[in-house]
Parts: sequence; structure tokens; C-alpha cells
Amino acid sequence: MDENQRYEAGLRVRREVLGDAHVQRSLDARTPFTTEFQEFITRTAWGTVWTRDGLPRHTRSLLTLAMMVALGHDEEFKLHVRAARNNGVTADEIKEVLLQAAVYCGVPAANHAFALAKPILEEQADEAAR
Repeated sequence: MDENQRYEAGLRVRREVLGDAHVQRSLDARTPFTTEFQEFITRTAWGTVWTRDGLPRHTRSLLTLAMMVALGHDEEFKLHVRAARNNGVTADEIKEVLLQAAVYCGVPAANHAFALAKPILEEQADEAAR
């Protein structure tokens, strides 16, 4: 793929995983300062890594959640909790990731992640029940 094709593939996957609304907000918020970064993450993270066949998206979501806990990136963690549903990840699987993170990242990090994930998962459960 050339860079334009990789960008388009990345944009498609990014929309499928994160949702159209989130991606559109990110694109609409671009400025001359941030445009190249948005293109870079779309092309590289989404068009080069997330499009690979080596791992299913479900697994990539679980790994991403664990890494966001380890790094303490709260906003990205919450974004990927919401997005994980689009990749077939269940609340129970997220719970298991957070229990695993408690062992390897520390109880305080996992405790914080549980607190961040809880309202998102409850909101998603309420939406699914409607």
C-alpha cells in the first residue's frame, strides 16, 4: 500500500473500532498544528498496526486496555473501554484484564482503572437493555 491507501485503510479501521462520532470529532478538531499528527496516527497506528492479520481486533483491544492501565493514560483507557465493545470484548473480559493488571501494574493502577471503566460499562449495559 502507498501512504494514501494506508491512511484510508487506517481511517476505515479507526472508524470501525472507535466509532464514527469520535473519529469525526478528532478530524473536525484538526488545526494546522495537529493535522500531521492525526494523519500519522491514522496511517501508522490504525493503517499499519491495527490492519495487520497477526492478531484479531478483539485481542488488540485487550492488549491496548492493559497498556493504558500500565501507562496511566486515563482518557485513552476510557476511549478504548468504549471501543472494545465494537471488537466483541465483554465486560467480563475487561474485568479479567484489570485483574491481570493488578498483578503486573499494581493494585492502585487497577483500582483506578476499575473506577474509570465501571460507569462506561454500566452505560453500555443500559443502552443494550433498551
